[in-house]
Amino acid sequence: MSEPVLLLQKEGPVGIVTLNRPDAMNAFSAELRLALGQAFRDLQADPEIRAAIITGAGRAFCAGMDLKELSSGGDDASGFDKSVVGQDMAEAIAEFEGPVIAAVNGHAVTAGFELALACDFIIASTNAKFADTHARVGILPGWGLSVRLPRLIGINRAKEISFTGNTVTAAQAYEWGLANRVVAPEELLPTCMTMAQQMASCVPHVLKGYKKLIDDGYGMHLPDALKAEKLAGIESAKQVSAATIATRREGVFNRGREQGK
Repeated sequence: MSEPVLLLQKEGPVGIVTLNRPDAMNAFSAELRLALGQAFRDLQADPEIRAAIITGAGRAFCAGMDLKELSSGGDDASGFDKSVVGQDMAEAIAEFEGPVIAAVNGHAVTAGFELALACDFIIASTNAKFADTHARVGILPGWGLSVRLPRLIGINRAKEISFTGNTVTAAQAYEWGLANRVVAPEELLPTCMTMAQQMASCVPHVLKGYKKLIDDGYGMHLPDALKAEKLAGIESAKQVSAATIATRREGVFNRGREQGK
């Protein structure tokens, strides 16, 4: 019996999604793209899940599209001109309301790079490498790379990465602001789990609302974003009592004191 192309594990409030085609460096087959979309619909439908982690089995995060499948003509959904499956996957990730962490354990190339960028932030292993080879293979991106990368690291650096197709190391990714942290390979998943659990410990509806507020505001002009935040803050304040805020704040202080020991 063949191994599933994707593994979904739930540990308390955290969903761990593992691309599981290690022999193919977790390249996106049509089956894997479908499975990834379904996994995130599953996580979104589960009221107990508040955060998610995406990683890859073996030595790669995701090497991009499965070129063997594409060249064979296989499933219609795997063709370059039929990206419905890929769009469904991207939309399912975008519709997940909690934070999504990319635990990049190895190569994240082209479509795999886009997958990492679709997450809320990236934690990279020292073995991680990023590359955008769209221009070299002769196709334009369609899952957000040309939009997200310049906003994350600046337009000039984004152009350098995309126009050369050169590999970006984990250290350079951190220096340029692409990766939030770089950790030893054995510390990658423990670090991501700790961060995910910390986020999941926040007030659930506020965590979801905060993610939406930041994402929506980032796409607005500054005056519009400030106005939207003010309205959201007023509405939020109406829904919670001062006593509840005081109790939660005391819990935050106590937690801080514990962490400082």
